[in-house]
Amino acid sequence: MDRKEKELARRRRKKRVSDKVRGTPERPRLCVFKSARHIYAQLIDDSRGHTLASASTLDKAYRTMGPKGPGKMESARWVGATIAAKALAQAITRVVFDRNGFLYHGRIQALADAAREKGLDF
Repeated sequence: MDRKEKELARRRRKKRVSDKVRGTPERPRLCVFKSARHIYAQLIDDSRGHTLASASTLDKAYRTMGPKGPGKMESARWVGATIAAKALAQAITRVVFDRNGFLYHGRIQALADAAREKGLDF
């Protein structure tokens, strides 16, 4: 499977799931995106179209972890823990998980598990 076919398959999965996954003020959507180098997470209230909190490997706090930083899996765990801390600071405990068409394994699963460990419910 080449790169274009993989991206097309991810977009099909995303479209199939996006109709069912909606964020509300009480239960925002935890949207995850991963690239080859970075991973991003956002809490989104779809009713107003606002991003409530975000965390990624591009954050300044992550950059202070050293010149090379941790590996990809540890980075995903850090982003999951960070987004959970930001959510709990805003009194958000329940979210809807939007994996954005990515398969639930590897870095996506590590981010979700770290967020659950820190207190998010989804």
